[in-house]
Order: sequence, then C-alpha cells, then structure tokens
Amino acid sequence: MIKKGVAVLSDPRTNKGTAFTFDERKRLKLTGLLPPVVSTQAQQIERVLTNIRSKPRDIDKYLYLSATQKRNERVYYSVLMHHIEEVMPLVYTPTVGLACQQFAMNFRESNGCYIAWPDKGNIAEVLGNWPEDDVRLIVVTDGERILGLGDLGSNGMGIPIGKLALYCACAGIDPAHCLPIMLDVGTENEAFRQDPFYLGLRQPRIRNEGYHTFIDEFVEAVKVRFPRALLQFEDFATPNAVALLERFHDKLLCFNDDIQGTASVALAGILAATRITGTPLTDMRFMFLGAGSAATGIGDLLAKAMMREGLTHAQACERLVFVDSKGVVVIGRETLSDHVRPFAAELPTMSFIEGLSSFKPHALIGATGRPGLITQEAVKLMCETNDHPIVFALSNPTANAECTAEQAYQWSEGRAVFASGSPFGVVHINGDIRVPGQGNNAYIFPGLGLGVLQSGATRINDDMLIVAAETLAGCVSEHQIESGCLYPPLSEIREVSAKIAVAVGESAQAAGLCCRPLPADFEKHVRAAQYDPHY
Repeated sequence: MIKKGVAVLSDPRTNKGTAFTFDERKRLKLTGLLPPVVSTQAQQIERVLTNIRSKPRDIDKYLYLSATQKRNERVYYSVLMHHIEEVMPLVYTPTVGLACQQFAMNFRESNGCYIAWPDKGNIAEVLGNWPEDDVRLIVVTDGERILGLGDLGSNGMGIPIGKLALYCACAGIDPAHCLPIMLDVGTENEAFRQDPFYLGLRQPRIRNEGYHTFIDEFVEAVKVRFPRALLQFEDFATPNAVALLERFHDKLLCFNDDIQGTASVALAGILAATRITGTPLTDMRFMFLGAGSAATGIGDLLAKAMMREGLTHAQACERLVFVDSKGVVVIGRETLSDHVRPFAAELPTMSFIEGLSSFKPHALIGATGRPGLITQEAVKLMCETNDHPIVFALSNPTANAECTAEQAYQWSEGRAVFASGSPFGVVHINGDIRVPGQGNNAYIFPGLGLGVLQSGATRINDDMLIVAAETLAGCVSEHQIESGCLYPPLSEIREVSAKIAVAVGESAQAAGLCCRPLPADFEKHVRAAQYDPHY
C-alpha cells in the first residue's frame, strides 16, 4: 500500500520534505502540507550544513544531525557521504562519546531495539516487534565499555546507532537492513543509577551464568528472526568481548569491531608504515601499551600476518611484547588472563620504560584508553634505535589518546610515523608538513560488512581481516606516504570500502565460506548493491 499525506512526511525513509515536486505533491496528497516552493536535494543539504555550522557546540550539531536522520534519511546520508571529513567526527568519535554520556537527557524518540534483563525468556518476541523483516546487519552492545569512557549502561545505545550510520554512508549498506540493539543487563555506574533521567535498569550488572544464558538466548533469537544477518558485538568489556567472540565466531556470522576491526586497521597502518621505514613486517618488533582485547586483537592478527609471510607462531609471538599497569607482561606472573597468556614474554619483570629500552621495538602501539602514557622519554628512546619510529596512539575519544600528534612529531623532531584513533590536525615541524593518519575502524568494518553480505559469506576468518588490511594499505598514495599519512583521505572512504568488499568476498570464496558462488563480475555486483540516498 502506497503511503499518502502526512504518513509520507512522517516516514524518514520516504520523506523528501520540500523536494517533493508539484506532481508528487498532487499524487501523494501533499499539496498544502508543504511550503509552496520546491527545493532541490542539494539545497536541502546546504540548509543542513548551514544549520550545523551555526551551532557552537558539537553536541548540538550531533543532535541536529540525529533529528535530520529521523526526519529525512536520504538527506542525512547525503550530508554524511559528501561531507564525511566534516561530519563523521560529529556522528561518531569523538562527539559520540559525549552523546552517549548525555543520551538519556537528550532522548527524543527510539532509534533501535532495547532488550533488557526482564525480557529473559521472551527475547524472540521482543525481536519480533522490530518492523523490518529483512535485517542483514546488527550492531549490539551491552554498554559496559563505551570507547574509553567505561560503563554507560543503556546510554551506550549511541554507539550501535553511530556505527550503523557509518556502515550506510561509508560502504553503502541499505539503512532498511540495519538494526541497532542495546542489551540492558544493568550498570555499575552509580551516578546513572541515581540519575532520575536515566532510562536503563537501575541495578548492578548481571554477571556469570545469568549473563551468558541471556546472551545465548539473544543469539539464538537473532539466528531465527534474522537468519541472514551479520551480528557485530560492540563495546563489551574485555573478558566478555573475548569470550563472546571465541564462543560464537564458528557458530554464526559475527564480528567484534573492537578486537577484529581495530586489529585490521592497525595492521593496515603498519603495512603502510613499512613503505616509510623500509623494514619488512617479519623483521619488526612491536610493543603494546595495554593488554586488553584491542591490544591483544592487534597482536594476534599481526602474528597471523607474519605467519603468512613465513614465520612460525612462536617466532611471530617473540616479536610482540605487551605492557599493562603492572609493567611488561611476562611468563613469570602469578596470574595471566587467557587472552594475554599466549603473548607473555620470556623476560624478567620490568617497567614500561625498562622494557622499551631492553626490547627496542620498531613500533609502539597504545591501546589503553588512558591519556599521556606515551611520554617524551618513551619517544626519545624509540628514536635511539629507529630512524622512523612508529608511534600509534589508538585510544578514543581524542582526550584519551596516549599522546597527541604534535607531541609525537616534536619529541621525535619530525621522525615519528604517527597514527591515532581519533582525528588530529596537520602539524608543521622543521619546515615540513606532517599529516597524522587516523586509524579509524571506519576504514575497515563498513567494507568488510559489505563484502561479507554481498558474497554470502557464512563466517569471518583472519585471512579476510588481513586481506582487508592489505587492501586498505594499498589505497594510500605515494603522496600521502611522503607526508607521513598512513591512511587515505576520508573523502575516499566509500571507494576504499568497495575495494575492501571485493577483496573480502574473494577471500571468503577462496576459503570455501560462501553459501553461493560469487557473481562473474563481483566488483560490479558490489558497486551496484551500494545504497544511493539521492533523489
């Protein structure tokens, strides 16, 4: 049944606002419901941009964009696609962190599915209430470890919403196929539990067997309700993130961006950096600040990439050292988490700086969520053994980065090869310009998701993540490498995503993971499938 009248204007997927032509207005019974001037979509986009730029606070820009998404979906995605460098920091990191902290206060209308602990035993029924039947992509969080901000409970819903917006804009996933989900099992954030405006459960988090039974029921309900969907776990605390990925990665099409996406985008940056340093990947040593799921995820994928180039697993792991709050992670420790145990070094107990001096890494990778941990002393030590030390400060949001781009370049006198998780501006040093690369996961997960869905892949394996990283690294031009930038411009991200999608799909087919043969011209198939918001 064709919608008409106010129903057309109330549906963000069908609404064109003032861009409805006079013929459309007559046919859809919109005459008199809109001002008597027909706008072009370009004019509507410019109106949105003018409004955004007039607002002094990023959180107000975020809220305006959110309202636009709920009013006119195609204008929203057109703005995001064509002005990605300006708008992505507003839609996602760093602004999304503050948006999550204030999510309950700024709540206007629902934009996803909330499944709470009291729904246990009825999760399938709750999912059945979602109005779209052909969901292909789900991003789900339990809100326990939102960016570097900790436990935000149900306020964490801003993360799945933002991630799916990037899937649509950066890769061309149809918004109609996307579903953000919040699993509310309580929060340890006492301030939220006492906040009268907080919209989540006011109880401590469900743990242990109860938690895992709840997750199991959720996963089974997803498999029945949306059997074609890719399920992405997002911003779960490290123990749960690792456990869920290990439990489900061989049982359904699933992905953890904090572990696998971060690993792939970091690997891409390292591969691009070898074009500056001249040191092959298999000859490099890596030190990680942090031993959580992100850091060990990068380490695990790095090890597998080196094994693809001829090293044994033991040889690859010898080139990786991890540092946590207790110092270098070594075999002699009394307690070691399962996810970090394979990387425990055969070294004496030592501090970060002692380990840096002894191990002499080519690359120092920060993934801690704690600002300032990469110090001037550390960078200068790196410079003693490297002409171009690789320094990655990957923590989000920007305020949590282990060091800034300016610090890395100044402390190294412009020699550092730097990348970060959040955006930093161009740095002028010694008469040269350095363009810090942003190792944003948005370079990987949208293209990976597009490739998986268009190829009919049934699982995501490490080779697909490595191929995605290699493809991304190959998209960096020589000019960008010369300026120290390890990632292509965000303005090229849709094209990059298409290339990654093709490579991922072909890798899935080579591994026998596709439920159907790839089309003869898979690249053409991928590009034709990309969502186009223009009208």
